[in-house]
Amino acid sequence: MATREQVLGNWNQVKGKVRERWGQVSDNELDEAKGNVDQLVGLIQRKTGEARNQIEKFFDQLSDDAGGTFAQATEKARDYMNQGAEAMRGASEQVREQASQRIEDAQQLVKRHPAEAVAVAFGTGLIVGVIVGLTCRSS
Repeated sequence: MATREQVLGNWNQVKGKVRERWGQVSDNELDEAKGNVDQLVGLIQRKTGEARNQIEKFFDQLSDDAGGTFAQATEKARDYMNQGAEAMRGASEQVREQASQRIEDAQQLVKRHPAEAVAVAFGTGLIVGVIVGLTCRSS
């Protein structure tokens, strides 16, 4: 039979299904029995005259349905996660290819214009040195 945790975990669904199947059970009565499966089964049995085993079978079916829904949701989440991971792999591969291309372009530029490359590197080093020197002095 369904456990207290299963019933409480899906209380709104359980409440709606009970009201759908046994309309003579009031919301107040359902709220009084909230989570107590034995009390809920006894209440339905008193109000409807239906056999206890039939009522318990109904709750077991609800629990099974909820478990199946949870499994489906878990599978969907796993699918979305896999799609996201695949998209990330594709994007990282694209970034890696673009970075490799830029490095190759820079290497070709240095090979074609070595003097200018040395001058730019020297100028950059000089500027960085001056900035570091000024920073060290002011500290």
